[in-house]
Amino acid sequence: MTNSLELEVPLKVARHQIERVGLAYFNARRKIAPGGVERSESDEKLEGVGEEVEISYLKSLDPKEWKDQDHYSVLGLGKLRFEASDDDIRRAYRRMVLQHHPDKRKAKGEVVINDEDYFTCITKAYEILGTSKPRRSFDSVDPEFDDSLPSQTEIDNDYFAVFNKMFKLNGRWSERPQVPDFGEVDAKREEVERFYNFWYDFKSWREFSYLDEEDKEKGQDRDERRWIEKENKAARIKRKKEEMSRIRDLVNLAYNNDKRIQRFKQEEKDRKAAAKRAKMDAVQAQKAEQEKAVREAALAKERADKAEQKRIEQIRIEREQQKKVLKKERKTLRDKVKDCKYYAKNDKDQLKHMEGTEKICETFNLAELQALNKAMESKGRESFVAALQTAEQKIAAELEEINQTQAKKLATATAAAPKAAGVKEVKKGELWSNENVQLLIKAVNLFPAGTAQRWDVIATFINQHSGSGGAQVLARDVLNKAKALQNSDHSKSSLKTQANDAAFASFEKSKKEVQVSNDITIGEEAPSQESKENVKQNGGAHPNQVNNQKPKQNGISTPAAAAAAPAAGAGAGAAPPAAPMTNGTGGAGGAGGASKTWTKEEQALLEQAIKSYPTTTPDRWDRIAACIPNRSKKDCLRRVKELVELVNSKKEAQAAVK
Repeated sequence: MTNSLELEVPLKVARHQIERVGLAYFNARRKIAPGGVERSESDEKLEGVGEEVEISYLKSLDPKEWKDQDHYSVLGLGKLRFEASDDDIRRAYRRMVLQHHPDKRKAKGEVVINDEDYFTCITKAYEILGTSKPRRSFDSVDPEFDDSLPSQTEIDNDYFAVFNKMFKLNGRWSERPQVPDFGEVDAKREEVERFYNFWYDFKSWREFSYLDEEDKEKGQDRDERRWIEKENKAARIKRKKEEMSRIRDLVNLAYNNDKRIQRFKQEEKDRKAAAKRAKMDAVQAQKAEQEKAVREAALAKERADKAEQKRIEQIRIEREQQKKVLKKERKTLRDKVKDCKYYAKNDKDQLKHMEGTEKICETFNLAELQALNKAMESKGRESFVAALQTAEQKIAAELEEINQTQAKKLATATAAAPKAAGVKEVKKGELWSNENVQLLIKAVNLFPAGTAQRWDVIATFINQHSGSGGAQVLARDVLNKAKALQNSDHSKSSLKTQANDAAFASFEKSKKEVQVSNDITIGEEAPSQESKENVKQNGGAHPNQVNNQKPKQNGISTPAAAAAAPAAGAGAGAAPPAAPMTNGTGGAGGAGGASKTWTKEEQALLEQAIKSYPTTTPDRWDRIAACIPNRSKKDCLRRVKELVELVNSKKEAQAAVK
């Protein structure tokens, strides 16, 4: 770096005289005029401006047609044109004045006519180009400017060269000074977008006042001048719109053929496609994860279900095996007892031991039965009698437990619920007599599960048909009794004992009078279903059948149901049986079993016959009876009457609850 102290020392400048040689010598000689006088600097500047204008061109100019002339060419600025500065125009005009002024030409002997002389065109050209507003108006309609658009062939041959030239030419009309370049094929996207944004928002200063057909100053009055100005303004606006449309067509032509735009669009399309693929891949991956989780959960559930099914199946198999073994042991016990004639000394003991055998089978478990069968091989009657006493004790204990439980529930319900008005408290034994139990079984069949306020309806039905006037049952009592009957063992009920005794007495009394039909097989074969029904209708019952019977009515397994049929046949000390419902058909017979039970097929035939023969049919019931085998007209009428009474009683019970 230079020391600051050294800058303060003044520099000494020496002058030396240099002789001009070479190019400097020739430049100095050029400044000397032919007469030996050195030319001035202003004369030297005039020589370097514009070009020489041919005299023939100038003489061809018509002063009257100055508006159609090229003023730049008149002043010798045809090459510079709109790029010529104001100084260039002044010097070019001065040079033309020095060369073509009429006075100088007259001094040379040339004949000059002032009104028709071409020098007027030179003066007019300077007046227009030397003033900014007229020059701007003339530049807007420069005759050398090309307003045409490039052809498709030119675009295909050299796209960038053509449009670089076109936009540079048209960029001169921009109001904004900095016009972006068109660029080349490797231009960046930001540059290309900035270029098209500029041209799509292009502001042009080009105006067309130079082409006005009329000069408003030539108007004779104000109205005429206004009219001329209006017409000129309308023409300018139209030309301005055409110019802006031309610029827009040029930009659109460039944009539509620009391969850079096509490349950018393809890149944007690829980018969006890649983003979409990435998004779809993410969605697919998430979906795959979810499906995998669902599959794993399903597999786990399937394995768990299979394991549970296997466990349940194993339990079922074990139960089946246990049931088979238990059934086998029971059969062994029955066979042994039967072979020994039930260890009975008389008929009464035989019936008692037959019933006891079933009690043992129902109350003893598998181990106890196996032990009993093994003990009977050696001890015989002694083991059987001991087992019979044990079974009786078990039944008594279970009955006591059930009674205590029901008593506790009844006491709790009585304490919690207020007493109904007009209903007397009755003991449990009085409340559920044999008649009420039979009515409960019948009502359960009449009003199946799903009936609105089912237990209230059943309670009302029992109260309406009960023979005891003061004992009124409630819905809670009906529900508790139904559950008790469902959970109890029919072998523990005293009703069964009474029914069996009555059935056996009836059997002993009428066994000699029973007529064996051809449908019943006597001997080793088991009686058919029809023979069983005939035995029931005739008041008889097979002892084994009575002991083994487990009727179920609407899910309730009850000893009262088992005792209903034989009790009806015996007719001794038992309540009248409820009409059993079999698959929706009634089977109520006459008193003492006078009428045979209606089967499902007979019921269907009766219903079809009633539909086939309306009330207007002559001898209607004779024809209906003819459609049902083994049924008379009286049987059909009685059956229809029973069904009507049954439906009416059901409606009355439901209406009473509502």
